[in-house]
Amino acid sequence: MKNPFRLPWRRAAENEPVRETKSTSGFIAIAQDGRAHWTGRSYAALAREGFMRNPVAHRAVRLISEAAASVPLLLYEGTEERTQHPLLALMARPNGRMAGVDFLETLYGHLLLSGNAYVDGTGIGGDLRELHLLRPDRVRVLEGRDGWPEAYEYRVGNLVRRIPAGEDGLLHLRLFHPLDDHLGFPPLAAAQMALDLSNAAATWNKALLDNSARPSGALVYQPKEGGNLSADQYDRLKSELDEGYSGPMRAGRPLLLEGGLDWKAMGLSPKDMDFVEAKNGAARDIALAFGVPPMLLGIPGDNTYANYQEANRAFYRLTVLPMIFRTFGALSGWLAGRIGEDVKLVPDLDQVTGLTGERSEVWARMKDADFLSDAEKRQAVGY
Repeated sequence: MKNPFRLPWRRAAENEPVRETKSTSGFIAIAQDGRAHWTGRSYAALAREGFMRNPVAHRAVRLISEAAASVPLLLYEGTEERTQHPLLALMARPNGRMAGVDFLETLYGHLLLSGNAYVDGTGIGGDLRELHLLRPDRVRVLEGRDGWPEAYEYRVGNLVRRIPAGEDGLLHLRLFHPLDDHLGFPPLAAAQMALDLSNAAATWNKALLDNSARPSGALVYQPKEGGNLSADQYDRLKSELDEGYSGPMRAGRPLLLEGGLDWKAMGLSPKDMDFVEAKNGAARDIALAFGVPPMLLGIPGDNTYANYQEANRAFYRLTVLPMIFRTFGALSGWLAGRIGEDVKLVPDLDQVTGLTGERSEVWARMKDADFLSDAEKRQAVGY
């Protein structure tokens, strides 16, 4: 419905295209919209602007997913550890295209960039044979009448597949979302402003090099006898500036001005903008959202850890292990329902490089605990 209160001259102005004209006062200037523009929070937007364009976000996701996927897993059937089991073989080779480490690394990447991860199992004759990961942006949750997920719709192009929810259907792993009942909240979305600030800083640097490595300015026409540039003179001046003085290969070239033209530099210097500190601050915010100590990413600033080893231990204890326990707990319950056995997947903490010091202290304490039996000591250290 048209707005009857819209003014006619405003409607005409909105419909007319904006044309670039020369200034009637003899002053040439360029203005931009001062509003901030933010990246969307969809999986595709965060993956493109974060993982694929931002080195800090890329390294943080790789660091967490690779560290978590490299932790060996153990399988318990009841209270007994099993070194040979079909599930161990399945986790070592989930499908024909991926090894176990690749499968887990992709799963953790989906969780970090989308807040959701979807595992689909295929079987033959009731036996679970393969595990596949579904891209989060292709999955849609279908709610039942009671509001709970009834099924999942997986769409690739024009092909649509409906997968039931529950133990016999799709496994949905999600991070906590305070405002959504069914979908998770990606960590990178919490650092959205820092992500855009970091990308804008890199774009600003590139644009500065493309514009003769100096801030933009304005040419002021000050004729002695008054008057303005003609249309042909205006177009020729713009063309000469673009062809002769723009681009990194033309940086430092002296500007040749004819009579009546004066160059006025415009814009703030990097020092005035506190450019370097703003960029490092944005990088620290991105690392904070993922739970990665800035020291591990090479970000200068207020490092809160005394050394690299302490930061690495905190990274494993506070970020990697919680994600592993969350994932293995969900996988264990789902796999146990699929195969009908009481099985549980747990990480082998003795094989985690970042926790070697802590595990050595635990073993030393258990060795000196004479009031415990050997069975109690084994249980205390996770066996």
